[in-house]
Parts: sequence; structure tokens; C-alpha cells
Amino acid sequence: MLLSLRDVTKTYPGSATAVLGGVSFVLERGTMLALTGESGSGKSTLLHLIGGLDTADSGVVAVNGVDLTPLDDAGRAAFRRGRVGVIFQQFNLIPSLTVAANIAFQARLAGRHDKNRVIALTDRLGLRDHLHKYPEQLSGGQQQRVAIARTLAPQPDLVLADEPTGNLDEATADTVLSLLQDLVAETGAGLVLVTHSERLAARLPRRLHLQGGHLA
Repeated sequence: MLLSLRDVTKTYPGSATAVLGGVSFVLERGTMLALTGESGSGKSTLLHLIGGLDTADSGVVAVNGVDLTPLDDAGRAAFRRGRVGVIFQQFNLIPSLTVAANIAFQARLAGRHDKNRVIALTDRLGLRDHLHKYPEQLSGGQQQRVAIARTLAPQPDLVLADEPTGNLDEATADTVLSLLQDLVAETGAGLVLVTHSERLAARLPRRLHLQGGHLA
């Protein structure tokens, strides 16, 4: 089992209402899952807990059999670095680095940089002619492709995508999602895609819907 959540809860300080009120589900290796829900339903919070970007108040969040909940910040970061890749809606590219350096950044941190892997990714994502450029010189769709390449370069076991096409037009979003699905499938990784789009969610083989912090 790649991912296992059991009775996961989360309440932010100052709030009387739990963002997540006991969420449980499992994800097998190689499975792609769409996570949907209205704004404020807890989608991004849940993704952040799975990615070790935040901690649950209670419950178990286990990736590859490792429960992330009791780990401190450094422990979660070390685990995430080599095993979990996160793609953000805002791309989060480093503006002072070229496309080539941005793509290699995460893999080098994880000690898993593979030049041939990077070349293959840039070819598949249509980035070969843009490696010397900086993020500000790229279109939104190109920047998102760089973010995908950076995430997949270390060959993570689990890929988390938080509204990865939210800033793109419909045609570009379709193309980017197709590329992401193909590349994830080739590696055998799992994918959890947070999206508000019913159209995009329908393209994934499995779907969970969050409503008021609970799976509906």
C-alpha cells in the first residue's frame, strides 16, 4: 500500500470547526485519484498533510508504511525530499534559476539526479529549447511543465498535484494533465490530484469528494 490515511483530523488555531474531521482512505501503487470538493472543504489541507507540509492533529498519514504524523519538520522534509513530489498551482519555480537548474534542483537535493532522466523529461514536456531561459520568460503552460519535470526528476513514489492547471486555459490544462498522467503512469507512481474541475476529475480512474472535512 502506497498511501494510508486513518481517522485524520485537523483544526487550525483559533477555529472552532475542524477542517478535517476523521478522513480515512488508502491508495495503492500506480493508482491515480482525483480529490474534489468546494472551496474550504479541506482538499488542500489534506494534500499538505499527505505531503508532510503540515501535521495532522490526530490519526495516521502513512506513505510507504512510514507514519508522517509524529515526525518533526526536518524528518518530514527529509522523507518528502526523496519519496513525495508536490506540484503547486502557482508553480513555485525559483526565479533566479534557469529552467535546467529548476528541473534539477529537487533531484539534487534528494541525491537522485539523473542526467538522462532529465533529458527524457524535457523532451517529453517540450522544454528542450527553453532550458537556458528563466521562469519569467515562459508562458504559464511552459512554467507548469517545468514544475512537473522538477517534481518527477527525483522519481518520487507519490505525486501530489494541488490544482496544477488552475491558472491555465482549458486547452492548455488538458494537454498538461495528459502529459502528467502519462509520465506518472510510466514511473508506476501514485497520483493524488486536487481539482475543482468536474471535467478534469472525470479523466482519472478514481475519485473522492470532500465535503465539510469529511469524505462524502
